[in-house]
Amino acid sequence: MNEMKFTGSKEYVASPELMAAVDVARALEKPLLIKGEPGTGKTMLAEAISQAFNMPLYIWNIKSTTKAQDGLYVYDTIQRLYDSQFGEEGVDDIKRYIKLGKLGEAFKSEEQVILLIDEIDKADLEFPNDLLWELDKMEFYIHETRETIKAKTRPIVIITSNAEKELPDAFLRRCIFHYIAFPEKEEMDEIVRVHFDNIDENLLKQAMDTFYWIRSIKEVRKKPSTSELIDWLNALTIGGIDPEIIRTKLPYLGVLIKKDEDVEIVNKRKIY
Repeated sequence: MNEMKFTGSKEYVASPELMAAVDVARALEKPLLIKGEPGTGKTMLAEAISQAFNMPLYIWNIKSTTKAQDGLYVYDTIQRLYDSQFGEEGVDDIKRYIKLGKLGEAFKSEEQVILLIDEIDKADLEFPNDLLWELDKMEFYIHETRETIKAKTRPIVIITSNAEKELPDAFLRRCIFHYIAFPEKEEMDEIVRVHFDNIDENLLKQAMDTFYWIRSIKEVRKKPSTSELIDWLNALTIGGIDPEIIRTKLPYLGVLIKKDEDVEIVNKRKIY
């Protein structure tokens, strides 16, 4: 294993526990399963690891219709049929019509890469189980060409989940798990300053206090995330908003709150 430790990146602030989880997953050569509420930096973690170790990043975005096979390869029979009808050369070469998915590309890479399987809980319940063999053995078989694709160098696999569905126990046993808790004020202050070279201190304090006040309201269903706070600070700065009116006027509230009922709840609670 690369002896270099993960310490975050210039643009990503990682907790000591998260840094340790990354290093353990690398040492044990197991996928790192990251859970946490939206906006806690799960997806950005893979980007930070890629930057820290100067490794290519392959991203497999999971949707509700995604199948495990999609990440390995697809056989483009339609293109082959089309080519045969128009007399294209090489139609008999099936390899021309095998298109590797992100998992397949990561396995075939000559160098070690980062593979992000993003939002795995969006797929159906069988999806994680269908990947057990490939993630264990780091290989898969292409039936059409009778070829086995085996990873030359085991990729660093990062898997994210928003906990929309429970993942199978057999899958969980094969992963290192880490939950990214929502940042406390001190850590959030550090995260924010990574994104702003120079920010008005009073504006930052008023905005942060208001942000955490909104998150503390139990009735708010979709609580604002880190990325929304950063967007809001940008809006407040660009708009030249007086810091002293942030808590009372809640300017640009639509940058933070995305549901009508939440906006109504927050407006009822604000100080006039």
